[in-house]
Order: sequence, then C-alpha cells, then structure tokens
Amino acid sequence: MAVVFDKPTLLQRVAPIFQGFDGPLFVAVLLLAGIGLITMYSVGFDHGTRFTSHGRNMLLAAAVMFIVAQVPPQRLMSLAVPVYTIGVVLLIAVFLFGIEKKGSQRWLNVGLVIQPSELMKIAMPLMLAWWFQRREGQLKSLDFAVALLLLAVPAALILKQPDLGTTLLVVASGLFVIFFAGLSWKIIVPPVVLGVLGIITLIIMEPSWCAPDVDWHVLREYQRQRVCTLLDPSKDPLGKGFHIIQGMIAIGSGGVWGKGFMQGTQTHLEFIPERTTDFIYAAFSEEFGLLGTLGLMLAFIFLVMRGLAIALDAPTLFARLLAGALTLNVFVYAFVNMGMVSGILPVVGVPLPFVSYGGTAMITLGVGLGMLMSIAKSKRLMQS
Repeated sequence: MAVVFDKPTLLQRVAPIFQGFDGPLFVAVLLLAGIGLITMYSVGFDHGTRFTSHGRNMLLAAAVMFIVAQVPPQRLMSLAVPVYTIGVVLLIAVFLFGIEKKGSQRWLNVGLVIQPSELMKIAMPLMLAWWFQRREGQLKSLDFAVALLLLAVPAALILKQPDLGTTLLVVASGLFVIFFAGLSWKIIVPPVVLGVLGIITLIIMEPSWCAPDVDWHVLREYQRQRVCTLLDPSKDPLGKGFHIIQGMIAIGSGGVWGKGFMQGTQTHLEFIPERTTDFIYAAFSEEFGLLGTLGLMLAFIFLVMRGLAIALDAPTLFARLLAGALTLNVFVYAFVNMGMVSGILPVVGVPLPFVSYGGTAMITLGVGLGMLMSIAKSKRLMQS
C-alpha cells in the first residue's frame, strides 16, 4: 500500500527559521527603530535624502540581524579567530596606507571604502569569549594577561588613527568580557579609584591644566581641547564649546512636554550641529521633552535588561560572555552619546543606537543583535 505524504506549506517550511526567536528582544528593537525613524523624519526632512537613507540602512541592518540569527553559537565561536585576525590585519593596513580625512587615517579602499575599526567592535568580544571558553575551568592570571594583550593590540592601532571614540568602545567591549569571565575585584577597584581621583583633580585644577601652553603628552591637542571644553564650554562659546552649549540649550528648551514633532526651533533653525548624527539626541529632547527622553531611556533599559537575561540563561560560557558584552555595548553607546550631548562627557563622536544616521554603525549594530538573537534562539531550541 502506497504511503502519501502531504507537501508542507510555505508557512510550515519557514516556521523553523523563526522558532525560538526572542519576542521581547525583537519588540525592544522595533520600538527603538520606530523612535529612530520618527526622529530622523523630523530632523532630516530638510536634509536631502537622510530619512530615506536611514530607513534603507535600518532595513539592511534588519536583514543582517535576521541572517546572523540563523548562525548557531558554535559556528560563531569557530569564526572568532579568523574575524579577529582579519580585523587586525586591516587595521595594520590602515596604518600603512589608509585614507586620510580631516586629519584622521581611519579608512581603507578595498574596492569600496571601509572603516576596519567598526569590525573590531564585534571581533573583540567574539575573540575574547572564544579565548575564555577555551580556558574554562583552568583560568589563571596569565590567561587574563593574554586577554588584555589581545585587547591592547587593536586598541593601540585604532587610537593611532586617531579615533578616541571607537577606541573606547572597543576597549569597553573587551573589558566587559574580561569582567564577566571572573576578573578579581582586587584588580578592578584600584584603577577605577585612580581614575575617579584623576577626574576630581582635573576638575579642581582646570584653570592651570587647560592653559594654552600646557602639554598633556598622553593626549593629542584636539583631545585635550575636548576635555577642557567639557569642563568649561563658555570659554569658547562660538568655537569648540558651541556643540555642547547648543545641545544643552536644546535639551533644556524642550521642557517636560517638548515643543512638539517637527517644532524644534534649535533643530530646524540649524543651531544644533550634526543634528542627524552625533547630536540627534538634543533634537529629540527638544521636540519630545523630558517625558520623551524618559521613554527613550526606558526603551534602552528594556533592551539591555532583556539582553542580560539572555546572557544569564545562555547554555555555554562563550555564549554568556558574548551576549553580556554585546548587550552592554548598546548601553555604552547610548550612555556615551547622551552624556556627551548633555555636557557630562567629552564629545567623542559616538552615535545613538537606532536613532543616529550612519550606515556602518547600523550594520554593526545589526550583527551584534543577530548574535544575541542566535544565543537566545539556541537556548529555546535546546529546551524544546
């Protein structure tokens, strides 16, 4: 007797792709993407094709996230060493014959112009998570020293470009992995205390430290000026302090309720520099006020909390370390951007995730979220 098998429907064939997809994380991404599109429509409607390009970048990042989410964590771990190696080689190539723009040598022409430092935002936590997975159960002080060396090499190459903002993000992504791997508080606390004391000393001694003839040696001149401008932006209100002052004015003028969608005067009279990129948070705060800002912060907190929950529930050490670092990367992006626009951190050129305009940063974000989805998916499939 012949056995007849029913041909599976299209829905039945594609269902396994979405099985285990993390709903709460996806909702958080959609919420932030929606906020980003609304904000870009307002601040970019008289800025050429920024809104259209922003939407296209989001769709491309969503496609990348979807594709990466199909790659199991075991496969991601096998890619760690090749991706890290390629990233370091490209950074060396940038150092030797990269493209220079506005005093920085950050780009490389390989048929198309790329910025290899963006790759390290993903390659660094991937590599260090792989390293600690290999050393699981037998971690020694030397293993943490090797991890710091793996972190220091690309960080030094990026700092040399110079690109302080990306250096800080890459270092942060690596330190998160090292911290989650079990680095002792005895090692963590002393440099933190020294850093806090250094900041306090810098604030107290600001007039003498920021004198024109003082050389800080460890920082380039433009980096020194950024720190000094942060301490007192009123010293050069129409020059280096203009960005911070206008950003704070826009945030304050929004009040509790905001001036309304597309009604921001600081924004549309073009007092806010880089209003579609680094300083888009100021434009958002002006139009949506304190309540809108709190809503944006809550959306980021929701995403971060969900990401940390995925990390806590991950099935392997590699997955836990990678998920935790990728999640806190988003937190650092948001915190640094909001902090520099609000005048509590130096201006270092860090975009606001989902909201700021930028193709490469958006794709990097899509890759990171795809990895997070992959880790969440693997755990759900194991349980089912």
